Amino acid sequence: MTNDIEGWPGRPYPLGATYDGTGTNFSLFSEVADAVELCLFDDGTERRVALTEVDGFCWHIYLPRIGIGQRYGFRVHGPWEPSRGHRCNPNKLLLDPYAKAIDGGVDWDQACFPYDFGDPDSRNDDDSAPHVPKGVVVSPYFDWGTDRRPDVPLHESVIYEMHVKGFTATHPDIPEQLRGTYAGLAHPVAIDHLLSLGVTAVELQPVHQFVHDYTLSQRGLRNYWGYNSIGFFAPHNEYSSAGVDGSQVPEFKAMVRALHAAGIEVILDVVYNHTAEGNHLGPVLSFKGIDNAAYYRLVPDDPAHYYDTTGTGNSLNMAHPHALQLIMDSLRYWVTEMHVDGFRFDLAATLARQFHDVDRLSSFFDLVQQDPVISQVKLIAEPWDLGEGGYQVGNFPPQWSEWNGKYRDTVRDVWRGQPAIVGELAFRLTGSSDLYQADSRRPSASVNFVTAHDGFTLADLVSYNDKHNEANGEGNRDGESHNRSWNCGVEGPTDDAAILALRARQQRNLLATLFLSQGVPMLLSGDEVGRTQGGNNNAYCQDNETSWFDWAHRDEALLAYVTELIAFRREHPVFRRRRWFQGRPLRGTADIEWLRPDGTGMTEADWTEHHETCVGMFLNGEAITSPGPRGEQVVDDSFLVLINASSEPRKWTVSGPWGEAWAGVLDTAADPPFGTGAGAGEPGEPVRGDIVVGDRSLVVLRRL
Repeated sequence: MTNDIEGWPGRPYPLGATYDGTGTNFSLFSEVADAVELCLFDDGTERRVALTEVDGFCWHIYLPRIGIGQRYGFRVHGPWEPSRGHRCNPNKLLLDPYAKAIDGGVDWDQACFPYDFGDPDSRNDDDSAPHVPKGVVVSPYFDWGTDRRPDVPLHESVIYEMHVKGFTATHPDIPEQLRGTYAGLAHPVAIDHLLSLGVTAVELQPVHQFVHDYTLSQRGLRNYWGYNSIGFFAPHNEYSSAGVDGSQVPEFKAMVRALHAAGIEVILDVVYNHTAEGNHLGPVLSFKGIDNAAYYRLVPDDPAHYYDTTGTGNSLNMAHPHALQLIMDSLRYWVTEMHVDGFRFDLAATLARQFHDVDRLSSFFDLVQQDPVISQVKLIAEPWDLGEGGYQVGNFPPQWSEWNGKYRDTVRDVWRGQPAIVGELAFRLTGSSDLYQADSRRPSASVNFVTAHDGFTLADLVSYNDKHNEANGEGNRDGESHNRSWNCGVEGPTDDAAILALRARQQRNLLATLFLSQGVPMLLSGDEVGRTQGGNNNAYCQDNETSWFDWAHRDEALLAYVTELIAFRREHPVFRRRRWFQGRPLRGTADIEWLRPDGTGMTEADWTEHHETCVGMFLNGEAITSPGPRGEQVVDDSFLVLINASSEPRKWTVSGPWGEAWAGVLDTAADPPFGTGAGAGEPGEPVRGDIVVGDRSLVVLRRL
């Protein structure tokens, strides 16, 4: 080790490593440090440089001739007093929280931990440098060409939740060296699938640098999902085909540029609520050794332990200005430098916990609202965490959208035949005004979904009553306890072919409901082709064929159906209104009406009684109050959506005040569902009077 490098004082901001063409400025925040060393790594050698300049607790230096590709880390000298929340130990190499690229991973040697194995109260002074990742200095320059954000209005958005690696890991038409990478997702055949499907945005599961947990490595598994971040500025290095010397950054940018050129937005699933360092028994990789009490929420009366509302061991300390600055700087970086279009915040309720309670006006949300960059992109919350009062659906600030867990639960209950309150379904179909209207939000505040990465795939949802997570190595105890009994074979078909047909119909029912509801639909990658995980509803550690997109066994009929559904939604603005339904008459009928199978309006008892759902929804295309993109008044066709979630066919009277003649558009019980007539109607023939809506099916009629 040497200390023969001479530098200049440099600047405290920006934090991290900033290359300017001739040298690099390094800056690290630590309020608790007594001294900080910058460590440079070249060909297995380490050089240490003392940082003697300190401004506002930021330790900084400028080093000429230190440039792109330089690997580095920090060592922080300071108090080792776990009982007071301080865990400084200069024997531990610490990753720069602001590293733009990261090389290497954690090998889980004992040196990675602050204690000796078997004695958690001890202090371990082994050098961790050979066993932990290092930051990499990157070039800030990239040719974006004519790149511009698609800026798709929320109410016109169709979000596709996907995994960067899993989407292309087995794609036969993508070169092998590009599969599972940013470049693989940017490949024309990958983009062609997204374009032909009709989605407007990809929501990428975590691409911030993350760590494969120690407990998983002990079981021979990996953290596939990536909700275990350690670097909030760095694209995960394992998804790079170009190398880990910083080349992952331009590769990620090129992916964004390619998706934008196709008109597809990029939304990142971000995990700012916790880090990969876990609780007091976890490793020391970065924040713990830099300034533990500043970055993490500690138990007030016992600061040796961590306050945990995420179930992962720790929670970031949103009450500290530098922890807030870290997150805000990260968000701005991904928008301004990486050109992403929005964020989905994992366990977002944790970000609101300044003290003990969820506070929708916490400092983080105040900062987002006033920030001229972040406030202008799409902001989506997963509105819950594991703390007290953590289920906060409907309680986020006005400019936010939310994953609507109540939508998921209601729609699933309806189609699995559970007795349900029709009024609850009506709210979910029309954008959940009961959750979002009071605070001036619009239907696009509701991100609707029936499946997501966390849980069963769509095909498995209708096929399994019980989970099958045995491969996770936790005795099948992990994940949601069961599937709440879909029982496709009960009170219905008993032969295998009929059961398969019913499962296929249930998939079509759930998808039709999703894309015909007001709000923003989110489709789980692979659901459009019938992807199965073999009943595993918690495949977070399955970095293999269990989780990857199965390109070899696609359900082509289902893919065609989903493609038509998305196109139908795109063509008819009555299914993606910007504003709420008012229920006021226009030309004799309101913008929305609800009807019973006998063709009459709903009664009070119909709205409040629990029973198998059988309800009709009339959408008046002449009553769309939202202007078009150039201010013109939008007029659409009018439709009847007839839902029969019961186990028996229902005769339905469709002629009446809403229209005398109708054309069949969709029947989920038909094969194919589109264009074959609806109910008792014949293809091409007007539907009048009564039709039959099959058991467990949905019918859409267009007014002639």
